[in-house]
Amino acid sequence: MTDESDAKPAAQVELDAQVKPGAQVKPAAKHKKSNALLNVMIAISAIAMIGALGLIAYPTFSDWWNRMHQSYAVAGYVEQTKDMSGAERKAMLKAAHEYNERLAANGDRWHMTDAQKREYDETLDVTGTGIMGYVTIPRIKVKLPVYHGTSDGVLQIAAGHLAGTSLPVGGATTHAVVSGHTGLPSARLLTGLDELQKGDTFAFHVLNETYTYQVDQISVVLPSEISKLNIESGADYATLITCTPYGVNSHRLLVRGHRIPNPKVPDTTQYDEPREMTAVAAAVIGLLVFVAGCAFVGLARLWRRSWIVRHGLCAGAGARHSSGVRG
Repeated sequence: MTDESDAKPAAQVELDAQVKPGAQVKPAAKHKKSNALLNVMIAISAIAMIGALGLIAYPTFSDWWNRMHQSYAVAGYVEQTKDMSGAERKAMLKAAHEYNERLAANGDRWHMTDAQKREYDETLDVTGTGIMGYVTIPRIKVKLPVYHGTSDGVLQIAAGHLAGTSLPVGGATTHAVVSGHTGLPSARLLTGLDELQKGDTFAFHVLNETYTYQVDQISVVLPSEISKLNIESGADYATLITCTPYGVNSHRLLVRGHRIPNPKVPDTTQYDEPREMTAVAAAVIGLLVFVAGCAFVGLARLWRRSWIVRHGLCAGAGARHSSGVRG
């Protein structure tokens, strides 16, 4: 009598061998795991590359963005002052000069009452945004809006007038002080102020007036040393302040000027305008989009290849099963 196992057809024996547990599953599972790991690694690499490019592009794009804000702020200020009547401009300037006279007579200029703070904020606030004018520094090609106060919000995007000092409208017994950051990765602002030399000029533009100052003193002091910002009887001073040295900011650079007549020749300085940065910003954004697109296409192709391989293995296994049955 013949044993049943010995009587199995050859095709059935082959089929039993092929469908043993783990015979075809292990290679497919291992391949699937390998492809999944590869996809994850490529995705992480792509994200890291995009992030790195973003970090590289941030200073350029942010500086361009801030210059756009500064340019629009100055342009809006100029347009609004043009729309004012001569009588309105004259009244605002008169109020500013009267403010300076009271300030000079105040024994404690640095501590304002709430009423004094409101008066300060409202004087020369032409647009209702806090901008009182703008400053130009030809040597370093800087043109910045000047806002009331030196809050962090102001100094991140523009120059700030130091409360407790004269408003920048000139006149005897005045000393206007304007502050700005140096070395920010996101904005140029007063970067380069340390390049100014005695004899250089800077100017404040308030309403329809220009007040020009010639540098006569450059000092480096501790933040607590404010004696050089004092108002001197009969003098017409203005000082630009920034932190120094770069990255340390332990001291303050003071660039003081005394009032001089406005130059007879118009200022022809080509100040850095945001349109000069548009091509750079567009190139950076375009590069980021290109890299992101390449990463997406690469991942899509890998996923598709992985999908085909996985399903191809399954199809191959099925084919082998069928051929075994057919013998």
